[in-house]
Amino acid sequence: MTWTIEIENIAGILDGRATVDPGLNAVRGSNWQGKSSFIEAIKTALGTSTELTEGEEAGGVRLQTPDREVAVDLVRENGTVRRDGTPYLDDEYDAIRAGLFACLDERNEVRGAVRRGENLEEELMRPLDFQNLDDRIADLTREREQVQSELSGAREAKKRLPGIQERVTQLEREVEELREKRDALDATDAPDDEEGSRTRQQLSAAQTERSRAETRIERLERTIERTEERLDERRAELAELELPEEEDVESELATAREKLQRAKRDSEVLQSVYSANELVLEESRLDLLTEVKRELTGDRVVCWTCGDEADRGDLEDRLDELGEKVAELRSRAERYRDEVAELEARREELSQAKRRKRDLNAEITELEETLADRRESLAEAEERYEDASARVEALAEAVDEEVEAVSDVESEIKYREAELEDARGELSELESRAGQVETLEAESEEIRTEIRELRNRKDEIKRRAREAFDEAMDDVLARFDAGFETARLTPEFDLVVARDGREARLDALSEGELELLGFVAALAGYESFDVAETVPVLLVDGVGGLADDNLHTLIDYLHERTEYLVFTAYPEYTAFEGREIDPGEWTVARDERASAD
Repeated sequence: MTWTIEIENIAGILDGRATVDPGLNAVRGSNWQGKSSFIEAIKTALGTSTELTEGEEAGGVRLQTPDREVAVDLVRENGTVRRDGTPYLDDEYDAIRAGLFACLDERNEVRGAVRRGENLEEELMRPLDFQNLDDRIADLTREREQVQSELSGAREAKKRLPGIQERVTQLEREVEELREKRDALDATDAPDDEEGSRTRQQLSAAQTERSRAETRIERLERTIERTEERLDERRAELAELELPEEEDVESELATAREKLQRAKRDSEVLQSVYSANELVLEESRLDLLTEVKRELTGDRVVCWTCGDEADRGDLEDRLDELGEKVAELRSRAERYRDEVAELEARREELSQAKRRKRDLNAEITELEETLADRRESLAEAEERYEDASARVEALAEAVDEEVEAVSDVESEIKYREAELEDARGELSELESRAGQVETLEAESEEIRTEIRELRNRKDEIKRRAREAFDEAMDDVLARFDAGFETARLTPEFDLVVARDGREARLDALSEGELELLGFVAALAGYESFDVAETVPVLLVDGVGGLADDNLHTLIDYLHERTEYLVFTAYPEYTAFEGREIDPGEWTVARDERASAD
């Protein structure tokens, strides 16, 4: 179960080797010994990083796990770093999930967004951008239409099955009766000469050919009739199909999305200004920002933005106006969000209508070609029937009445046997198609469910992320003596923290509290996107704001969620119950510079 990693020219490590065991793996060392570089090396093997040592032209990582061997090489070309080889996560969606929610180093984007007090929706929902949901829905829709077409045919076959079964039984009974009749006639017939026998055979063959041609004509006429009906239905559906007006939906959608993002950004900016000024006024700490003149009629304040004097009441009035503007921007953003949803629905409707029109035209063309082929076959069958009828009429004159009776029976037998063979073949085909009904129904329902899940995936992921955040937050608050009461994600994915029953500003929290919130937010994405199913490791680095006991508590908490936990720690932290990785045996860039000096 051990992972073995060999490192060459990755970040600050020029040459190194280490093993990672299941459970806790602590990389303990002072500054510049390669702790963070070791995390970068594992990220390189996973496929989430390409940090080549500065000044080096090539490097790489070799990772040996119990189930696979990974080799990743990095090459510097034209100022950029190219990756060769197949990393542990070769799917872009998997790599994005792991980079955001499993590689929790100091540069982790979710932790960074929490430290900066930013909205978390873009970071927590980013993996969805790499799933191509619209393309997958379109592919599944086409697949469902094909399955529905096959299912319709299977259901029709199931309905026709009893009638064909009855027809086969009837033909078997008629063939048996005709054979008995022929045997009775043969018993009363006298031996005939060779020429008469040959004439009877020719007559029987002609009658059989005429019967087959007649059967062929009847079948083709029924098939042509069904094809014409289906063609008329498709033409009628095509005539009734109304395409939505051709509009530049994509352009409108892009514009609406841009307006939505702009409104959200403006709302966030104003909200930050409003919250900061509201806190200053509520806490009566104007003296922290500006000069306050306390008078009997009220406080006079020097505005900290323009330098003019103003009453405190005027500032409060301006703050109220700013709050109203924030509310207006949020309302505008909600309208834009509705507009985006409506445009996306219009785009999907137009796409489906075009696809249906394309499919109808293709089916109509195919039906027209099929109809032409079958009409040509019908003409050929009618021609064979006329020819066989003429030969039967000519040969019948040469056969006496008794011989003709035997020939008629033999011809009828052959005709019925041919008809029976066709009926059995049709029965076998119908049984095969009818037997697919349940399978096709299950497949259709499965595709329908998958389409529904894909359409609801973003909302479902958002719901799961917020639930996972709440669960992780409850666990953290139960383990840590944090300086706030609780924290939650709003439906818009703003991070709201409560302290003493009131909303607290994020920049008023301690570094350690922000670190905890960053890990909780990353774990929300880790759980909602099922990252543990893809990569069995969590990487932790750059946790500088936690005391020794709190770091141990955090590490124990994270260990419960992964098979392998690799984290960095300074020597002054007390020992951890797990494997310790000593960076002292690695060759790092600092050592090389010291040797050169």
